[in-house]
Amino acid sequence: MFSLPIQEIDATELKQWIEAKGEQFRIIDVREAMEHAQGTIPNAELMPLSTLGHRIQEIERDREVVFICRSGARSGQVCAYLANMGYEKVYNLRGGMIGWVRSGFQPVAPMSASA
Repeated sequence: MFSLPIQEIDATELKQWIEAKGEQFRIIDVREAMEHAQGTIPNAELMPLSTLGHRIQEIERDREVVFICRSGARSGQVCAYLANMGYEKVYNLRGGMIGWVRSGFQPVAPMSASA
């Protein structure tokens, strides 16, 4: 199977994006709900990998989207899949939540569904 290289961003870059770009881009957490509930990145939306197939239309092609998971493996798979579908503005958080914490950033409580 032909696969395009994925674009990656590290935790420090993502923190800078959050501070500089605000809501101009999306952060999507592809972990399962129980993992997400243990803490995530500010403003991250939950879209478990298991639901991606029927929710792909929710991902805009013209907006930057950073995908996160525990280690960067699942979110990397999502980025590769979307890149092969023609998405150009998708980024994988290198190292996932593990990389986020190792970079000195704290996880936050997930956004509530009613927010």
